[in-house]
Order: sequence, then structure tokens, then C-alpha cells
Amino acid sequence: MEWVLKQFNQLSLDELYGIVQLRLEVFVVEQNCPYQDLDGKDQSAYHLFLKDNDVIVAALRVLPENVAYDETAIGRLIVKEVYRGQKIAKAMMEKAIEFITDDLGKDKIRLSGQAYLTDFYIGLGFKKVSEEYLEDGIKHYEFLYEA
Repeated sequence: MEWVLKQFNQLSLDELYGIVQLRLEVFVVEQNCPYQDLDGKDQSAYHLFLKDNDVIVAALRVLPENVAYDETAIGRLIVKEVYRGQKIAKAMMEKAIEFITDDLGKDKIRLSGQAYLTDFYIGLGFKKVSEEYLEDGIKHYEFLYEA
């Protein structure tokens, strides 16, 4: 398996298709949550993903400051169902945090995370900084990481 980090305009058509396909597979079909995935933010993002041969099995996006929040943000964290339980999401988040703090030189990261993943985000050094709210009918919190 191979980790890849690219800006939007560096993605091949197959990589973009694979990322969108995975997001729809999990967020829309598996979680039964129709929502507007293509929100106009991908073009500003760095995309971190894991390929197993030519199949994208995990992905997230890193959004620059002032695109989703005042701070740099992580969003659309996703792992293909058959690859879960292998700590891929943790490894991917650690890579994203390292990229944001070391390469981009940012010391704050904000994200909107599903409530059931609270312990996961706290274990990565994030703090819950909001009350629970519904996003697309799913319970969420905002989390903030400060290096």
C-alpha cells in the first residue's frame, strides 16, 4: 500500500474518481446520508490518500485557513469498510497533522467530527470545542488541535 499527498490540480482523473467514489460509498450509501459532497472546497485542498494497488482505500482532505474555518482544517476522513480495524485512520490523521504542523507550519487544526469518533480525535490530541450539533442529520462536534 502507498500513501499519496497531492494538491487538487495534481490528482489524476482516476485518483479524483476513486476519492469521490469512496466518499459516496461510505458517507452517502453506507451511512444513508444524502448530502452535497462536492462542495467547492476540494480544489483548495491537499488530498491525502492510501492506495492498495490502484484502489483508493482511505482518504482525507486538508483545507487551508479560511476555506472551512479560520484555521487549517481536516475533513472527509474516510476508510473503506473492508480496511477498517487496521489503524489506517489513525496513521492517516498522524500523517495529516505532521504535514500541517511541519510542512505548512501551522499550529492549529480544526475539524468537524462525528460524535461517535470523539475518543479517536481526543486520542490524537484534539480537544472538543463545541456543543453537539447535527450535520446532515448526524451528531457532530468541532475539535481543535493546538501544536
